[in-house]
Amino acid sequence: MKRIAYSLAPPVVAVVFALAATCVVIAISGGSVGAFLSTIFSVPNDRILVNIVNQSSLLAISGFAAAIGFRMGLFNIGVEGQYIVGSCAAAFFGGSGLVPGPLNILATLVVAILAGAAYASIAGVLKVTRGVSEVISAIMLNYIALTMSGYLVQRYGVKAGYTYATNDLPPSSQPLGFAILPGANDVWALTVIAVAVAAGYWFLLARTRFGFDLRTTGASASAALASGIGVKKMVVVSMALSGGVAGLVWMPAYFGSVHRFGVPENFQAGLGFAGLAVALLGRNRVPGIILGAVLFAYLSGQSNELQRDGIAKQVVDITQGIVVLAVVVAYEIVRRRQSRAEREQVSEELAATPAAANEGEAR
Repeated sequence: MKRIAYSLAPPVVAVVFALAATCVVIAISGGSVGAFLSTIFSVPNDRILVNIVNQSSLLAISGFAAAIGFRMGLFNIGVEGQYIVGSCAAAFFGGSGLVPGPLNILATLVVAILAGAAYASIAGVLKVTRGVSEVISAIMLNYIALTMSGYLVQRYGVKAGYTYATNDLPPSSQPLGFAILPGANDVWALTVIAVAVAAGYWFLLARTRFGFDLRTTGASASAALASGIGVKKMVVVSMALSGGVAGLVWMPAYFGSVHRFGVPENFQAGLGFAGLAVALLGRNRVPGIILGAVLFAYLSGQSNELQRDGIAKQVVDITQGIVVLAVVVAYEIVRRRQSRAEREQVSEELAATPAAANEGEAR
């Protein structure tokens, strides 16, 4: 029971603290705190509910991509760039119609995975061969990805209004959605990718030798090396795996409603960075990442309603940022409290052992 409380308390406290801090910001800026709370805690309409489900799938995939790096002890801040590269490559391939019908869906997903994995591998190779921090290289690769994709779309794409985009996905490769609420948009069919990624992430870490090696290396690289684990190989493979998942982030939206890729109109920027926050909030665990994705999607969905009350939708960004900061602090406090409790318990047991031994000798 105490273990469950230690797990649930930090995110709950973080959310409450974030809402309170946001209310202070709104009050200082002259907004209506009551309107903000009323909107945040109101039941979303059917359209927003569907949007929350769809957005949750993107954020969850991004969160799992980041979590793979975190479990390896790597800070893959390049999820954003890997997601852009994977989306761009997949859209060019899918829009070309080289593979007919529904097979184009599977082939496009494979292209997205391979493109994201290849791009993430650059940071992994630089780390193990030249000692370059994956944080530094990945940040630079993010900007390269954005610029490169923009150039490729403008150079090889088609005119789309005032900008350029890839060719539209052929109608035969557009999967049907799920109509769960009457009068609302369909839930994207490929939201199932998020479910598949979640299941694969759990199975990989909990049921495979590679997952054990990954967790061991992430906990202590020196211990892993002493156990015969190839740490350098694990770094490159883990980065590639993280990037492969990152390449899938935008696929539910691409196949669900957008059907083209263009910079900046036709893709959603920031999903990679949001995934880092979701993974931190969920402590790199499947249930936590899913709940974190739903929370962020819910806040994002409700932010559009805030504008009707005269409140800038950017206050949701403030709330999300404070949630991440607060949950990191809360988990650290809980960790220290648990460590102190364990030390006290060990001290009590050691103190009781001599007393029990002396009592036995007296008898």
